[in-house]
Amino acid sequence: MAGKIENSAGNSDYTAAPVPSNERMPKGALTMAWWGVCSAMFYIVVAATLAIQFGTRNAIIGMVLSVIAYGLINSVISRYAIRTGLSVALFSRVLFGNFGAALATLIFFATAVYFSVFEGSVIAMALHDYFPGVGIKMAYLIVVIYSVILIFGSIQTWLDKLNGVLLPFYILGLIAAVVLSISEYGYSNAWLDVGPQSGEVSHGWWNCFTYFMGVWILMMYTFDYARFGRQEDAGYHANFNFGMPFYLFTFVINGVIGIFLATTIKTEGGLSEVSIVLGLLKLMGIWGLVFVWVTQTRINTANFYLAAVNMQAFFEKIFGIQLPKWIWAIVVGALVYVMMLANVFGYILQALAYQGVFVVAWVGMALTHILSSTYDKMFSGQIEYHHERVPAFNPCGLTAWFSGTAVGLVLMHASGTLATFSAPATFVVSIASYALMLTRAKKQWFVIQGY
Repeated sequence: MAGKIENSAGNSDYTAAPVPSNERMPKGALTMAWWGVCSAMFYIVVAATLAIQFGTRNAIIGMVLSVIAYGLINSVISRYAIRTGLSVALFSRVLFGNFGAALATLIFFATAVYFSVFEGSVIAMALHDYFPGVGIKMAYLIVVIYSVILIFGSIQTWLDKLNGVLLPFYILGLIAAVVLSISEYGYSNAWLDVGPQSGEVSHGWWNCFTYFMGVWILMMYTFDYARFGRQEDAGYHANFNFGMPFYLFTFVINGVIGIFLATTIKTEGGLSEVSIVLGLLKLMGIWGLVFVWVTQTRINTANFYLAAVNMQAFFEKIFGIQLPKWIWAIVVGALVYVMMLANVFGYILQALAYQGVFVVAWVGMALTHILSSTYDKMFSGQIEYHHERVPAFNPCGLTAWFSGTAVGLVLMHASGTLATFSAPATFVVSIASYALMLTRAKKQWFVIQGY
């Protein structure tokens, strides 16, 4: 098939063409591959941090609302990805044109690299703490090397099996952490009353809900995974695998356990991924290290994989460089290692905040495009994604994307409660702008004249 890129093992990741029906995965296999995303110290620490800042009840309300929002949005996105087989890169080509789509893949792979740095550093810190003889630089290198090797295969051939094997260990690890913490420190209802010293925060639930909008990059993750689903399994994937049950486990169950552990396990210094990890190592010993390795390895299979395939798509389009995915996996690994050594975590957080606004706008437009009948009527149900047929810039998508993003960036720098409307306003404006542009859409915006 044209655009099918082979790696050294003969596997295909379909960075330049839709996934054909005969290459789709059984629902169980895709479920195991995708559920690797549910395990990360990030979810545990974020929930605990929000509880400390805004109160446990507000944090839980924010997480439940996020489960509903994520579930509804990803239900739509996953069905479309399954129906078309398109990746984020190819779908963005429809929305923005060739060069606009390149910007989307740049934001996607950069964000995946940032998360790889964060989650990989957690494993390295745990390894270094438990085995002090392993220097932190060596620990970084070990984590990067094995993470790169794990994604030499594809979703269809390896990642589903790896995450399927590790999932029970993750669940058992969560249970063990709770049981051992109660055994060591006793049980108290204090975790239900965690909150700021100044007292109840007005509309704290809103702050918690909008915080989770900052990681809507998971909508892009969903798109690139769901395209491997079979048509007959679309309902299952939309309602369960990529739907509310997944986010109930990912946000609420992980989050509640995170709040409990953070308030029960005695740690030094402020709350962070590292402090939670060190507390688990102190509590569980070598099994704590195993648990941390399981959690972070599962999430980093997704981070490294999506960073590699989207980097591949970006450099192929912008610079015409055609290399197999395994080479891009090595490039991602090298970049992650350098960023770990440079200790640029503060800058990464700032970059993620800005990129999050672009991602929220992308999600708003994606939903509008999928739910609108305008494009389907214009092209009689066909999707024009081939680079030779798509113009460099699509004013319909780019106008809406930058309009929503501009509003979000302005509000991000506002003070007080107004700043919390940055992501929601971005979402609403991008939807309204794209819907308005579609009413005036011309065929040549989406396809070069003559095709």
